[in-house]
Amino acid sequence: MGEMHEIAIDETLPKPELYRQLCEAADALTAGERDPIANMANVAALMWQYLPRINWAGFYRVDPAVDKGELVLGPFAGKPACIRIPFGQGVCGTAAAGGKTQLVEDVHAFPGHIACDAASNSEVVVPIFRDGRVIAVIDIDSPETGRFDAEDAAGVEALAARIATRI
Repeated sequence: MGEMHEIAIDETLPKPELYRQLCEAADALTAGERDPIANMANVAALMWQYLPRINWAGFYRVDPAVDKGELVLGPFAGKPACIRIPFGQGVCGTAAAGGKTQLVEDVHAFPGHIACDAASNSEVVVPIFRDGRVIAVIDIDSPETGRFDAEDAAGVEALAARIATRI
């Protein structure tokens, strides 16, 4: 039998504390579950619940069947999204190809930005590593320009590290 998880979130918390609580909740929800899709789905739901002023939160997974490198859509919360993104294209493909967090204040100024939702104006994308290679990225979008900062990047990086072995 499944159990309900009621979570009280205080949006007035400083970002480091908010992300610490998000990481703890993700850790608790994914502990002991082997199915990567279930774990990504719950973490996407948690990000949607915890993070204010966002319009998309979820995962793109590296498709091992594509030699040249391609991301395929994973579990998310938000509007339907682009399904496949080649490495090096858009914010997600850039993060996956380079293995570096992308913190984008204005997506419309990002070269080669792929607009899945026209309402998105800023974005943070964090690669998830296992055994030294990128296996997925966490992608979070906001309708607000400049919504994400270095504290958001650090918080999402901590989340990515916490769940890397569970997705």
